[in-house]
Amino acid sequence: MDTATSHDMTELFAQLGLPNSPAEVRHFIHEHQPLPNTLSLYEADFWTPSQASFLKQQWKADDGDWALLVDELNARLREHPKTEDL
Repeated sequence: MDTATSHDMTELFAQLGLPNSPAEVRHFIHEHQPLPNTLSLYEADFWTPSQASFLKQQWKADDGDWALLVDELNARLREHPKTEDL
């Protein structure tokens, strides 16, 4: 039986204390992409110290409740915006 906790991106944003409707999540990602490959997700200057600490902890946990979503957020922030979104 799988007892792993499953979260979605809106819950991750709520956990980070950010506006978390699907539209607000998309807007945040669009506003902050692309994140340079030379920068770790938690090193980005748009996080508060507590947000950065949480992301770093979850990133390194690898099997934590939020690890998959943090990985997904990392990937989405590294994408270049679509031309039609510019």
